Amino acid sequence: MKILILCTGNSCRSQMAHGFMQSFDSRMTVCSAGTQAAGKLNAGAVAAMKEIGIDISNHTSDQVEKYLGEEWDYVVTVCGGANEACPAFIGKVKHRLHIGFDDPSHVTGTEEFIISEFRRVRDEIKAGFYKLYEEQIKPQL
Repeated sequence: MKILILCTGNSCRSQMAHGFMQSFDSRMTVCSAGTQAAGKLNAGAVAAMKEIGIDISNHTSDQVEKYLGEEWDYVVTVCGGANEACPAFIGKVKHRLHIGFDDPSHVTGTEEFIISEFRRVRDEIKAGFYKLYEEQIKPQL
């Protein structure tokens, strides 16, 4: 089972989703990419995942072009707000899904508030992707 998680920057939400999916089941091949990949991971995302025992610090922020020649069982976009453009994936895909989340990397305020937003979005990503895994992916494995 091959899953590609797609967003714009591939530094925060898609990386957290990537980490969760890998943690759910080792039988899946999980990758993430962005249409304008940042080239590095967001430190807040790495810290939020580390708090719950998932290390994504070794992930890379990759351009979507790296994966266009491959076939995917699922491609899932994770962009959130209405003013955020979700990238399109033109490669071979069996199932295209969208599970949108707010982008905590743009939050401003106190350090405590910013951390709380990373945690909130992290927990929403876990819930959304676990539901996808349990209801759609696990039965196919």
